[in-house]
Amino acid sequence: MKSLWFCAVLLFASSGVLAAANRGDPELRQPASGEWLHVGGDWSNSRYSTLVQVTRDNVKNLKGAWVTHLGSGLGAKYSLETTPIVKNGVMYVTTGNDDVFALDARTGALIWQHKSGIDQNISTVCCGWDNRGVGVGDGKVFLGQLDGRFVALDAKTGKPVWHTQIGKWQDGYTITTAPTYYRGVVYTGISGGDRSARGKLTALDAKTGKELWHFWTAAGPGDRGGDTWPSPKDPDPDKAHAYEHGGANVWQAPAIDPGLGLIYFSTGQPGPDAVGLGSKRPGDNLYSSSIVALHLDGTYAWHFQMVHHDLWDFDCPSPVVLFDQVYGGVVRKGIAEACKTGWVYLLDRTNGKPLIGIDDKPVEQDRRVATSPTQPIPRGDALIPQCPQPLAGWTTKCIFGVIYDMPILMSPGGNGGTNWAPMAYSPQTGFFYVAAADRPQSRILRQLGKSVGPPVGAKYSGTFSAVDSRTNKVVWQKKLPYSIGQGSGALATASGLVFHGQPDGNFQAYDARSGDLLWQWQTGAGADAPAVTYEVDGEQYIAIAAGGVAIQTTSANSDMIWAFSLNGSPGGRLQPFDPPRPPQTVVGFDSAVEVSDSIKLVDYAFAPQRVTVAAGHAVTFTNTGTETHNASSSDSGGWDTGMLATGQSASVTFNRPGTYNFNCSPHPSMIGQIVVTGEAVPSAQPVVVHRSGPAPAATHNH
Repeated sequence: MKSLWFCAVLLFASSGVLAAANRGDPELRQPASGEWLHVGGDWSNSRYSTLVQVTRDNVKNLKGAWVTHLGSGLGAKYSLETTPIVKNGVMYVTTGNDDVFALDARTGALIWQHKSGIDQNISTVCCGWDNRGVGVGDGKVFLGQLDGRFVALDAKTGKPVWHTQIGKWQDGYTITTAPTYYRGVVYTGISGGDRSARGKLTALDAKTGKELWHFWTAAGPGDRGGDTWPSPKDPDPDKAHAYEHGGANVWQAPAIDPGLGLIYFSTGQPGPDAVGLGSKRPGDNLYSSSIVALHLDGTYAWHFQMVHHDLWDFDCPSPVVLFDQVYGGVVRKGIAEACKTGWVYLLDRTNGKPLIGIDDKPVEQDRRVATSPTQPIPRGDALIPQCPQPLAGWTTKCIFGVIYDMPILMSPGGNGGTNWAPMAYSPQTGFFYVAAADRPQSRILRQLGKSVGPPVGAKYSGTFSAVDSRTNKVVWQKKLPYSIGQGSGALATASGLVFHGQPDGNFQAYDARSGDLLWQWQTGAGADAPAVTYEVDGEQYIAIAAGGVAIQTTSANSDMIWAFSLNGSPGGRLQPFDPPRPPQTVVGFDSAVEVSDSIKLVDYAFAPQRVTVAAGHAVTFTNTGTETHNASSSDSGGWDTGMLATGQSASVTFNRPGTYNFNCSPHPSMIGQIVVTGEAVPSAQPVVVHRSGPAPAATHNH
């Protein structure tokens, strides 16, 4: 068994900690206090703790207590997005390889580890290999895996108890979300909308793994909402079967209101392609890009669709948050969701009606993609610009602009706004704390066989905002240099603090009311996972995983779990680590040009990124990654290697001098450049593509 490396002096957990791991099931109606029993802190996903030992006055004295290297999830394809769960002094964490670790929450010492053994050739993962955490209850630890299996482990030993196949990865089904446990039932979403799968929420018996029910989020014939998809009798087979590949996957842990007997979650964009295939799925495409409320028996209660007939990948992967607030002198039960559109949507969680106001407004129309005539626009402040900054050579469009056959630059992009980063809600301030990305994106209809690369020179940035739940307006906002909508999110405490991790490795604490930065610590890798706080033996700890995000942000990869306290490590020996290489803030090439006639396609980059060859010479592209990739001209060249499975190659001969930019169509953040020198080859085509072997089906990035 591979050992853990410890940066501080660590002691192995006592038998008392092990015995305590099976004591009782969590009851999470109230905000978190001494333990952190759900990825959202409680069943409302508030990410708020009542602990007050660490305050605005003394947070400057917060020090590293321990750091642990897990020895898993190291490599460019992995992300470390886990939220630690802490119960009875034991911390449970996961890595991007679906490996699970139980640690002593006081010291970081290993108690047990479970290696997933998942197939390393899984090729249908959307956005890097990641796992966002476990659920606990019934003496078990629950985990979804990238191979579509859902697993229960014994909480004391880590030994498998049961597993259930929720879906096959070969059919596009993977699980990245953390589950929610509630009174003998465990609920899990599923990924795969980006891979032509049909989304669903599944309820399993916690003791046996038996499926109790599932709710299809792409409504089918006879279902409520089924008429928002093309008729299954349509003569066009693509339309007739659209709902079967309808996406609307569930990326995050659901919230539960025990008093109302309802479970809530948001859904992903419609499939089989968010960008472009609107003509093949006319209608609103329920329940994609929506908040859905179900009764605990899986029957429909209500829904609200944030984006009708989504053509932009403007879904809302962030967890929904339940809250109570006064409106018009009356206490209302609310639900909030932050989306890639850059808005926060506030609804009454009893019926799905807007609390402040959301207006359906006309948007740009184009019948070629069956646009919806209107889109819901919340009253209040957007967290990011709704139009991109001008960039030379680009036609720009604002939110809900039509994408078709001409390259455009749009903001928000499909990776902009709030992606999966969870927001926090403080009942003390009444503020939501929300991370968002200002990330302009180049767009074109993929199904026309055209590709457009990232807009070189476009600037990425982010905002970290406090939004008043009473008005949906920004109270304070920090403009940050990095794209943070797919990262750490926020953690709020009753002592008036808000914690947030940065992709440059800095873990930060802010004043919850003013937004003043009070403390930060360099973790040494991308601090892109949600932070938690807990108490052991009277000492408050704040913990965060630091291991980076594989794509979108491309922050530094690692395998660390950090914990902080006012006392710190013995003798104060644990100091901040050296900062990692910061993530990209301007789209462009940051490597030197190499003389080479071969380029590897890895997960998720070209290696080398820039090469030079003489005119008339071929460049060979070989996919050495685990996912399907291609190299496709992103300028006027018009060439494409075709989709390459692992081990496949294609050669491109360049007969004219010049600079040729290209990218990967499924993963457009992969960019490359070929500089061709010398004299043009007479009477030859400018670019010639040679390939062998069948091409796999095209896929795209979430």
